[in-house]
Amino acid sequence: MSTAEGDGEDLTRKQRREQARIRRKELESQQAASALRRTRLTQLGIVAVIVVAIIVGIVVATSGGSKKGIAHGKAEQTALVTEVGSLLTGIPQNGNTLGSPSAAVTMQYFGDLQCPVCREFTLGAFKPLVENYVRAGKLKVEYRAMQTATREPETFKNQQVAVLAAGKQQKAWHYIELFYHEQGEENTSYVNESYLQGLAQQVPGLNLAKWSSDRSDPQLASEVTTADAQAANSFGFTGTPSFALGKTGTPAKKFEAASFVDPSSFETAIAALAK
Repeated sequence: MSTAEGDGEDLTRKQRREQARIRRKELESQQAASALRRTRLTQLGIVAVIVVAIIVGIVVATSGGSKKGIAHGKAEQTALVTEVGSLLTGIPQNGNTLGSPSAAVTMQYFGDLQCPVCREFTLGAFKPLVENYVRAGKLKVEYRAMQTATREPETFKNQQVAVLAAGKQQKAWHYIELFYHEQGEENTSYVNESYLQGLAQQVPGLNLAKWSSDRSDPQLASEVTTADAQAANSFGFTGTPSFALGKTGTPAKKFEAASFVDPSSFETAIAALAK
């Protein structure tokens, strides 16, 4: 009996060792499979990153064609200057004002040159207003500065002063229009001295030496940072573009546009004031 018990004990030990061996093999197989899964997931992650990078590259390369900033090619610059010139040529300018001094209605346009919605207005509703009302002597427009999209106050002041300096040569609106047409992507810090100089060089007939000198006039900086800022605050404006309309020679009132692309709401308000 003792022999049988010993054999039973030996058999049990063998069984335990075999079970342990089988369990170890199972664990090894599970670990190998887990490692393989991790390797595959890593490989898939790398592929996903590469695919995303390619997609981003394609989007960057193909999007925002009209918002790439300063026009570089001569042909592109010529086309833009021609387009802006055809809109403005023959219309009186005086400082920041576009239109006849005797126009029945005055519109104050508060904008930030880096504001993409201002660009939308400039290329949308504003163009027919210039063609049908400003050119006809019915409306004059005063451009006022209000910081919204431009992140750095010093940059904002510099770009707006560049406009007013061009206004000393009756070219402010050429500069404004070219800026909006060649506006870069928001929050990319594209406005630097080279950009401002590049726009000035495109303004037909602008005396660059005088423009550069006039930019240091402290009165222009004060107009941007004090007078325009106070005017915007008095109307309670919180964003750009914002507008005030009134009969010329009388206090203007805040005007809420129904659309920045469709000029209809502007036209209705102008017609009512012109009566």
